[in-house]
Amino acid sequence: MIEPASTQECVQWPISPTRSRRSSTYQFDRFQLDPRTRRLLCEGQETHLSPKAFDLLNCLVDGRDRAISRAELMECLWPGTFVLETNLASLIAEIRRVLGDNSQDARFVRTMHRFGYWFVGTVTEGKADAPAGASARHWLIWETRQIPVTEGEHIVGRAPDAAVWIDAVGVSRHHARLTVTAAATTIEDLSSKNGTFVGGARITGCHPLDDGDQIRFGPVVVTFRIPPPAGSTETAPSRAVRLKPR
Repeated sequence: MIEPASTQECVQWPISPTRSRRSSTYQFDRFQLDPRTRRLLCEGQETHLSPKAFDLLNCLVDGRDRAISRAELMECLWPGTFVLETNLASLIAEIRRVLGDNSQDARFVRTMHRFGYWFVGTVTEGKADAPAGASARHWLIWETRQIPVTEGEHIVGRAPDAAVWIDAVGVSRHHARLTVTAAATTIEDLSSKNGTFVGGARITGCHPLDDGDQIRFGPVVVTFRIPPPAGSTETAPSRAVRLKPR
């Protein structure tokens, strides 16, 4: 058996991520987890989890029929990326804190020694309702990656809890804030060391974004895209056809 990597090593995990049933909501104890709206409710009141902790909880609940290895969870959260195992442990601690759980007498997240974690709470699965007025997805294009962003606030940075995680030298842990509303999308620098630039100019305050804008976070350049509405098709230019006389 291959032993888990040391928490001091930086390892790239090749295992495929857990697939999520995004059309379902999950009810356990006093909590309701809704992957579609990315909300965790406790007795109807929204409870805050960092974006990566939410993704981890969703992976665990979705795969609750088995214990999930650290390797698979790492690939689910940071696919194809070098990340320390301590980042995973920190997210597990955050989840336990929010759920009022603990490692010694686990009601929800059980530690499987030298392997991984298992969600052991009793879960009822239901149908997720489509949120009224849900905004269309926008995208950040970085090299070969396409990062979807939906309505709300998204922290961009190198920290593991960043919603838009860019692990590159020169990018601050919490580099910028991307805010998407039905009316507009803006980007705001969060006092980063190397600055945030739009169209080559360093920004101060909230800066509006348009489709195709290039954003530079330190040395990293991404492109902001707004897909056209579903079903829309550009009209192709017509070409005159000359008919041969009979």
